[in-house]
Amino acid sequence: MRLSCVLALGLAVVGCGAYGSRAIALNVPHTLHHSKSSGQRLNIGRHARSHNAGAALHSATPKLSSSHSALATPHSAAASVHHRVHSSAADRATIRRLALTTRHHHYYEHFTASSFSNGNTFEGDVTAGEDPVVRQAAVDALGDMNGTAVVIDPSNGRILAMVNQKLALSPGAEPCSTIKLSVAMAALSEGLVTRDTKVQLAGFRMNMTDALAKSNNLYFEELGRELGFDRVRHYATQFGLGEMAGYKIAGEQLGKYPDTVLPASEGGVSRMCSFGQGVSMTPLQLGAFVAAIANGGTLYYLQHPTTTAELSTYTPKIKRTLDIARYVPELQDGMAGAVEYGTARRLRANFQELPVFGKTGTCSDKGTRFGWFVSYSEAPQGSLVTVFFLEGGRPTFGPRAAELTGEFYKNLWERNYFAGKGSLQAAHAALPVPAVAAIQ
Repeated sequence: MRLSCVLALGLAVVGCGAYGSRAIALNVPHTLHHSKSSGQRLNIGRHARSHNAGAALHSATPKLSSSHSALATPHSAAASVHHRVHSSAADRATIRRLALTTRHHHYYEHFTASSFSNGNTFEGDVTAGEDPVVRQAAVDALGDMNGTAVVIDPSNGRILAMVNQKLALSPGAEPCSTIKLSVAMAALSEGLVTRDTKVQLAGFRMNMTDALAKSNNLYFEELGRELGFDRVRHYATQFGLGEMAGYKIAGEQLGKYPDTVLPASEGGVSRMCSFGQGVSMTPLQLGAFVAAIANGGTLYYLQHPTTTAELSTYTPKIKRTLDIARYVPELQDGMAGAVEYGTARRLRANFQELPVFGKTGTCSDKGTRFGWFVSYSEAPQGSLVTVFFLEGGRPTFGPRAAELTGEFYKNLWERNYFAGKGSLQAAHAALPVPAVAAIQ
């Protein structure tokens, strides 16, 4: 009977030791493909974190087993157990404190910015040349969230509405996972993959459609390493990153794309390609690029008419033509997947009447979280490109921006915007087509 008690106590002590190792293991940074630990980032999926934590727990178990197997005799075993039983209360208290501390440090980030605006952030906006229906739909969708909404006609580069213009025209922010669109188009253009190519990652395989839909960082880190920084940067700048997106838009500031790759200690090209670390992108730059995807390859200078006279004489201005038309369907599948079953599926809670293709992005920097969602719709009357960009704290993230975009489309639908737009297009069909200026 005494031996049974000793064995039972021994098992109890082993269990307690395993619990302590589990708490420590959860706080160990896990490195994949030589990239910087993603503990502070928000786009690594729960599955990836669980898999890594599980691996750490598994690797910790043999150490515990080998240490307890060193108990050579019943006498030494009993002495060891006796010592551990008397210290178990203190051990458990220490372990609990350690577990609480490490879990708080690993999973939580302190945000200092507010997700909600103070007062009317739209007061300074210049609106005389905007579409009033589109603007009101965007204002109502954005509500009291601290952010901006930009709506573009991809057929001519006209900004139909720009809500909270101060933020929209700012130097921009880290693009988070919206950078994946640029990297995906670069990889398609280089013939590196197709939408169906299965890429081998850490313990699983994934194609581009699912990687875009689920915003998988590991997939785009791998594409970045295969492409290399020079090719990644070449395509990013061709798509308009790092240069002014607008044509004579007062107050527009420049987002930046680095001339050199991030140091390896900061994640290198893989981090630049998974969520745009080191890149600063403006809502206008992202909107212009996605407008080129929506129209099949024409990168327009964005223009924001500020008077009715400017609107009546509006002339589209082409920055350059991109050879991407053949790859748009490849990219479109993943953007559709994001809305239907991926990171942007909140959009469908508000709007289901038209196809919408989009990409979310969530990341943070210095106490501020960014939430991006860029999309384009497909309707018989024509497409719209939207960029919702949010800044704030914990309530701010990409899926929330997608939800607000669904609210925007719902507002337009309920106001018969698409039907009205169709009748307007029919009325304008007989008018002369305006000249298109190509600007180098």
